[in-house]
Amino acid sequence: MPLLRVGLTGGIGSGKSTVLQMFAALGAAVIDADAISRAVTAPGGAALPHIAREFGRHFIGVDGALDRALMREHAYADPKARERLEAIIHPLVGAESERQVQAAHGSGSRCIVFDIPLLVESGRWRRQVDQVLVVDCPVETQIARVVARSALTRAQVEAIIAAQAPRAQRLAAADVVICNEGLTLLQLQAEVALAAKRFGL
Repeated sequence: MPLLRVGLTGGIGSGKSTVLQMFAALGAAVIDADAISRAVTAPGGAALPHIAREFGRHFIGVDGALDRALMREHAYADPKARERLEAIIHPLVGAESERQVQAAHGSGSRCIVFDIPLLVESGRWRRQVDQVLVVDCPVETQIARVVARSALTRAQVEAIIAAQAPRAQRLAAADVVICNEGLTLLQLQAEVALAAKRFGL
């Protein structure tokens, strides 16, 4: 049976990370593109020599990791900087993702779930998955959850949501939707189990 590739996405505060953990518990191999991206820019990460060459050594912090705050500032001042950074990081993330896919193949996994926050925004990811699973909830719920769990203000959360794909665009791209609104953890588990059956788990 071929390995099914599922792209999991959802807006901030949708509960996507919780859903990912539930899929892992049901036997899915999971690949977290964000975690890989953080790893390649952490101390000793594969992206750092390229970043130092492209942007200058001062973009590497005293801890040996990418100075994210300085890079954010730079990208804000120079829109092309983000593209230059992505040109370094994306191939490394892609290569490590593929290595993890091959490991999942080798271990006999039937389904691999990619955690991809920007799946809808990135045409490249949509072509690499067989199914798109969207974890959805109303925007007000997203705001309330993120404000409750973080130090961010409502305005800051609204700005993050505005920078992500609109809810309607995510839903239009979905093959499967889990509506995570007003559910207990047990009810959410039941929804995930239903989707998992569809994916051969």
